[in-house]
Amino acid sequence: MHISFAVFADAANLSQEGKLNVLGVFDAVQVAGLPTIHPRTHFIVRLKASRDDVGSHKLGFRWLSPLDEELWSSAGEMNVAPAPNPVFEVDLPIIAVVDLPLNMVGQYTMQVTLDGEPSAAARLFVNGPAQTPLVTGAPNGMVS
Repeated sequence: MHISFAVFADAANLSQEGKLNVLGVFDAVQVAGLPTIHPRTHFIVRLKASRDDVGSHKLGFRWLSPLDEELWSSAGEMNVAPAPNPVFEVDLPIIAVVDLPLNMVGQYTMQVTLDGEPSAAARLFVNGPAQTPLVTGAPNGMVS
């Protein structure tokens, strides 16, 4: 089994036909202040499985700060059933809707593990409020 992609998006769903729909993929956010929460973030992972992958597998997510501190994690088990046509790979889309804690500016990482092994990572750059330089003696606080 392997991960074909892992992304952050504004929204995602599965159609009645089983198609994965992803809207608004992003890798950076601007926040007004810190610390904060980026609410209802859709994290999408597309797994591909073959007939050799039938059985139980563990999938885990770890949300890491720019300092590699774990801010959030989740893990679970999934069972891969035999494919209707063993010649083809099977798509196993995972859509996680999470509130991401943000405590500083910088590059965050969502690490994905499959059966305990790091398998993918998606990065999110967080930019905070602009720092206003303090300049003394400037008329009316104007700086050019």
